[in-house]
Amino acid sequence: MNLNATLIFQTLVFFILAVFTMKFVWPPLMKAIEERRAKIADGLAAADRGKAELAQAQARVSLIEASTKADNQSRLADADKQAAAVIEQARQEAEAERARILAQAKLDAQQEQQRAREQLRDAVAELAVKGAEQILKREVNAAAHADLLGQLKAQL
Repeated sequence: MNLNATLIFQTLVFFILAVFTMKFVWPPLMKAIEERRAKIADGLAAADRGKAELAQAQARVSLIEASTKADNQSRLADADKQAAAVIEQARQEAEAERARILAQAKLDAQQEQQRAREQLRDAVAELAVKGAEQILKREVNAAAHADLLGQLKAQL
């Protein structure tokens, strides 16, 4: 075989193969490459959108946290106010109860004092009658001299 003929034949086959590749193989390959490039671009765009949505979601979360903290603080302040009001009301009720108990104790003491005075008057009147019996050496009738004994009690 002739080297020139082989070289020409190989060149001719090469060009036919190049034309065939450019006409039938290259367009589907380029189409696949373009589709892949479009997918990658879409994926990158979706990632950017996801990052933007994540930033927005984090901003919303921080706003919600701030409003929740403010709400919790206001609730705590309300609870403190309510606790102070309950304590003040209990204090007032305790003061009223204390005043009532003191008034009742004073009234009881006055009544007891009055009873003690009456008993003391009766005892003194009885002692006076016994003393008068001793002095007169005779029995004094308490029923007969009730008016006199009443005046004596009143003076005591």
